Amino acid sequence: MDVSFSSFCQEVFSNPVMAVTVALTLGVIFVNGWTDAPNAIATCVSTRCMKVRTAIWMSAAFNFLGVLVMTKINSSVASTISNMVDFGGETTDALMALCAALFSIVVYSVAASMFGIPTSESHSLIAGLSGAAIAVQGGIGGINFAEWVKVLYGLVLSTVLGFAFGWIAVKSVELVCRNMDRRKTLGFFRGAQAAGGAAMAFMHGAQDGQKFMGVFMLGIFLANGQGDVVSFEIPIWLMILCSAVMA
Repeated sequence: MDVSFSSFCQEVFSNPVMAVTVALTLGVIFVNGWTDAPNAIATCVSTRCMKVRTAIWMSAAFNFLGVLVMTKINSSVASTISNMVDFGGETTDALMALCAALFSIVVYSVAASMFGIPTSESHSLIAGLSGAAIAVQGGIGGINFAEWVKVLYGLVLSTVLGFAFGWIAVKSVELVCRNMDRRKTLGFFRGAQAAGGAAMAFMHGAQDGQKFMGVFMLGIFLANGQGDVVSFEIPIWLMILCSAVMA
């Protein structure tokens, strides 16, 4: 299948179903950028080591780079998400289920942000795709457990390791700096917080950008009547498009 940018544009303008799918996918990526960016810069802003506007620009720039650079190096996360569910052989029903999942993510995330509730579009994406697959298949036959188990590993490990490394990092800093004058270390820790925020934004783009690019490619294939594609290469124009929308 031709996934060049010119072919994609032609398809979007001539195929209303494709246009709706693309609009919903880009909408989810946009919402993902605005809800997860605060996670990366919250500490930098709350401790006043960075001004709000500067922190936002930093987060946007490193989200952009994260999506673009890491997808170019390794796009395996995109493949995992794309192959996590099976919507069945009927591509029309599959595309309807995919659009329903994307629409639910946008509605939920926007509503949550209005009430100041932190959200994870990764969890929403996984739940939305799984729920849609179960609905269209009429049972758990729509879940590809070989790929789903990778998601579970990620959810469990990120919680356990995040807690453990956070504890170790704090105790290590306390040990190393116990005899230092705190006022003299301020400059270093301000820079370290900014660097940590930039790294968080970069890795957010690297992970979440790929997830939604996998969904983007899945939508393109389904809109063209191809429901059996299990491997694909993400074109550079799609990396740039998704990077820019998230940023």
